[in-house]
Amino acid sequence: MKNIIFMGKTGSGKTTLCQKLDQLEIKYKKTQSVELYNNAIDTPGEYMENRGLYNALITTSVDAKVIAIVYDPTQEENYIAPGFAGMFCKDVIGIITKINKATEEQINLAYDRLELAGASQIFKVDTVDDIGLKPLFDYLANINL
Repeated sequence: MKNIIFMGKTGSGKTTLCQKLDQLEIKYKKTQSVELYNNAIDTPGEYMENRGLYNALITTSVDAKVIAIVYDPTQEENYIAPGFAGMFCKDVIGIITKINKATEEQINLAYDRLELAGASQIFKVDTVDDIGLKPLFDYLANINL
């Protein structure tokens, strides 16, 4: 069982988080299908962008201990429905990425949307500059389910 599954819009930073978590070299690429890492599951952004594919997220999440909704505050579109976390019988956290590129207003809006989605905890990170990763990775290291 993996520790975490990352879900979010295309380009939100899911793959980069997986690579950082496993201490791999960062290689930017478009995730075309579900990919397994040592500690994480990476999902294509289309699974979040198309509600008809939510079943794929639900099914794939069975193999993870925690669900992470990854949110890029620099993008205008919001594909996260209020109450989204209610589909899962697991802890759902929120991760706001690219905080060095976002305004405070964008970050606050992202925080509000993740709260509405039902995230129990929300982390603010920037993977390029290694900001906020330690609290997130410490949380993941202490999962005892």
